[in-house]
Amino acid sequence: MKKGLAPDGIVIIKKYANRRLYNTETSSYITLEHLAAMTREGRDFKVVDAKTDDDITHNVLTQIIMEEESRGQTMLPVSFLRQLISMYGDSMQAVVPGYLEASMDSFRRNQEQFKSAVEGAFAHTPFADIAKRNLAMFEAAAQGFKPPVAAAPAPAPAPAGNKDEELAALKAELASLKDKIEKLG
Repeated sequence: MKKGLAPDGIVIIKKYANRRLYNTETSSYITLEHLAAMTREGRDFKVVDAKTDDDITHNVLTQIIMEEESRGQTMLPVSFLRQLISMYGDSMQAVVPGYLEASMDSFRRNQEQFKSAVEGAFAHTPFADIAKRNLAMFEAAAQGFKPPVAAAPAPAPAPAGNKDEELAALKAELASLKDKIEKLG
């Protein structure tokens, strides 16, 4: 077994009374930002209280979300937060975590399917670069459930030729893409 890992390969993070976090895998102190980066990278970790060995991962992940939200990286609308709070103590409280987890899993799968469909629709066409830029804009918007901060750069001008034909081809490709998106929905 590798140093600092649980038997199942999960990195163990110890939280001390002075609020410091210690990564047992790297033998170094880390911050909440490090844990957020590990989460984005798909690294699995478990945070334990250094004194009691209690699992406090849930509390630390919630703290990371609070830090992100306070920095202006808001992803959770006020109406959603109010609904979530109102569910505490409700008879449905036990069902909500599973529902939210399944919803997020479904969202990620749909995002991947959309990405694959868009990439496939424009593969080996003159519109592939435009599609990639539009897909990057979509991913930025979907990642934070907010509109992108800056618009994508304008597409490069098309080579000289018949502008009417190029416009007609672009419209046809756009209609084809809309049809494929509607079929995904």
